[in-house]
Amino acid sequence: MAARPINLHLVSDSTGETLNSIARACLARFEGHQVVHHRWSLVRSRLQLDRVLEGLEAEPGPVLFTLVDRSLRHALEETCGRLGVECLSVLDPVFEVLQRAIGEEAKPKRAAQHVLDADYFRRIDAMHFVLAHDDGQGAAGIREADVVLVGVSRSSKTPTCFYLANRGVKAANVPIIPGVDLPRELDEATCPIIGLTIDAHALIEIRRHRLKLIGADGMRQNRADYIDPEAVQAEILAAKRLCAARGWPVVDVTRRSIEETAATILQIMDRWHLRRKAQP
Repeated sequence: MAARPINLHLVSDSTGETLNSIARACLARFEGHQVVHHRWSLVRSRLQLDRVLEGLEAEPGPVLFTLVDRSLRHALEETCGRLGVECLSVLDPVFEVLQRAIGEEAKPKRAAQHVLDADYFRRIDAMHFVLAHDDGQGAAGIREADVVLVGVSRSSKTPTCFYLANRGVKAANVPIIPGVDLPRELDEATCPIIGLTIDAHALIEIRRHRLKLIGADGMRQNRADYIDPEAVQAEILAAKRLCAARGWPVVDVTRRSIEETAATILQIMDRWHLRRKAQP
């Protein structure tokens, strides 16, 4: 018997990204349950909150919120209490820990993480960099990269680069193609170069899906081995050997999400920089 759907209200005076991430991470631990998300973002006035409260009364369910305005918080908590639903300000426990450690209260600043500061513009700059240096483009700009990802076609290089760019990392990516030389700029790179590899069966399924999207005619005649099992296995092995010969670390993305792959890459980058600093 299927469990009844649960309404989950995410109420934020900002974009709601923080709440979405927290909810997604927590709900991953509850399999087989249907959760209906009600996302209420940029809630900054009583009129906007009234719409939230109407939605909450129509479809009651637990509420996670990030609201700075005390009057809005009070109205939301009061309605939740009347309806008998759980209500939690997700950042309060974090602020309490930091306030005790720092010795002062947090300033009531709405959407502080989204201000147009240097970090914001660094992320935008990194996004532009990824676009200009995707799939081997703009090889000359590799000298400006923070990291370069290499790997066979469809090994998640591009989406990983975009995720890293959202962290302010200028990431270029270069495909390893059988019979095609890598750009010589890689020999002059002053940043870590990291290989991405993937299980052959998983890669073939990804490539088959890609071919369905672009149509069979989109595949070049000289790449007829694109989804041939033996050819794909040989392609992956050759890429691994190339990375080993050049001393490039390799990350297996087969069972990793983009977020997990990016986290591993950031760890490798940190170790690379530490070794560089330790060198005389």
